[in-house]
Amino acid sequence: MSSPGVSADISELRSSALRELRAVLSTQNYEGAVRCAMRLHDALPDDRPLGSSVVLVAYGGGKDSSYTLTFVRAMQLVLFQLHGTTFRMRVATNRHAGMPRTVMENIDRVYGALRLAEDPACELLLIDGRRVRPFDVDVPQDTDVVERNRVDILMTGHRTAADARPTFCNACNLSMVNSFGLAAGHDGGVDLIITGDSQREQRDYYLWVSRLAKRFGLQPPRDQRSGFKGFLTALDNISQAYFADIHGSDASGVIADHAITTDVREGLRFFSIYDDTAYASGDHWELLTEYLGFRFDDIAFSFTESDCGNPALMAHLRALKCERRYGRTYADGLDEYVRFAISLMGKKEFPPQLVDVMRERYEGSADRMRGAMDAYALDAYGLTEEQLVAMVYAPFTEKGAGLEEYLRAEQPDLAEAAPRMHALLDGAEGDEGDADLSRRLESATGLTLGQLRVLYRGSLRVTSATAGADQGELIDSILEGDPHKEVISTRHSADGPLVPELLSGR
Repeated sequence: MSSPGVSADISELRSSALRELRAVLSTQNYEGAVRCAMRLHDALPDDRPLGSSVVLVAYGGGKDSSYTLTFVRAMQLVLFQLHGTTFRMRVATNRHAGMPRTVMENIDRVYGALRLAEDPACELLLIDGRRVRPFDVDVPQDTDVVERNRVDILMTGHRTAADARPTFCNACNLSMVNSFGLAAGHDGGVDLIITGDSQREQRDYYLWVSRLAKRFGLQPPRDQRSGFKGFLTALDNISQAYFADIHGSDASGVIADHAITTDVREGLRFFSIYDDTAYASGDHWELLTEYLGFRFDDIAFSFTESDCGNPALMAHLRALKCERRYGRTYADGLDEYVRFAISLMGKKEFPPQLVDVMRERYEGSADRMRGAMDAYALDAYGLTEEQLVAMVYAPFTEKGAGLEEYLRAEQPDLAEAAPRMHALLDGAEGDEGDADLSRRLESATGLTLGQLRVLYRGSLRVTSATAGADQGELIDSILEGDPHKEVISTRHSADGPLVPELLSGR
């Protein structure tokens, strides 16, 4: 028998989906979903029918967010069973160039297992940059987004000597928050955003943004600081200042492309499921791999991430730095990063079988992994190893302080052209200078002459292993307090002494 206003087919679909979830969820997690559903019902607006309420779930396509989505789907189905109607669930995936197709395929399988695409109470969205559209596993990557991601990586990497976290994560994290705003404001907006973060974690995020905005004079007016809308407004100010620093204040179009949307409902709140569920993926391994059809792909599963291939490139950059800057071997650098990243996996309580997969993937496989990572960098971002090596040297910042060293080591036929190169890089906008030299630089770095000139005028920000390191610029502070870093003992020459170095990554 169908519920009023709901077809018999949809009623049966939801009943069947709930029976399946009851069978695959542990008793503890199913009971948690029931409790959480009751809390959500009380938190949704009471001035209109339950079926008119809309909640947002951000879904990155990784193992943890797949479980979160499954839990919220159970909540949705429980309320339907109890009330004959239920909330609408908007699921939004923010895609970037580091998200391989295998992640999209995982998402598609999860949607199929949870019967989301068949249910009119579920809206599945894909966000590419500022574009919001229905999810389709076969929609190709947006070329503008790929180019934006590529340039962000190169410009930040050259400013930080390819420090892994800022190089790959600063712009990506800001884009992720923007996707929350885009999805929350889309097509009439949402009533609540469901999150797996605890209340404490949410407060920490708000405090971090507020303090960062205050430190750099980027706070919104007092009457625009409250709630999620105020959070987005402050973060937009931070984003605009950050990308003006990275790309140059004259790059108005690029800066505008990185704006954080603030067009969401006043008073929009988050609803946490943290207290009602558990995230240890080892505890719901069969749910992930058998029921949801989640696959741990060789590219998408990379150290602490199961929805992004960028951590493999972080390992690649560390190995290249050891080989090219420190006179050691590529394998030495790869081993350093693998030990660091496996330590991170342990801190994040990854299942032992996944830790073993990662250890075995890299053990004694430096040449094979180098080839695989070069291929991935080229396929995902259009980056060559030569361009990654240039980023490791960061030779253009501080008026080209490291230019001569880079040319001698990597472009020896250009070593005598260093004075001409300095003159070219120090030139004014519109002065194209030596066209042949410009083309050679663009090929070696993947950046235009104008972008290289921005780097030439910029500072080099290398994080220190020493307490009290200079945090004088916004680029230094974006990831201040980030737990994904560790001081390691390393050598900066083949026979050199052990020295401390701060390593970051995922």
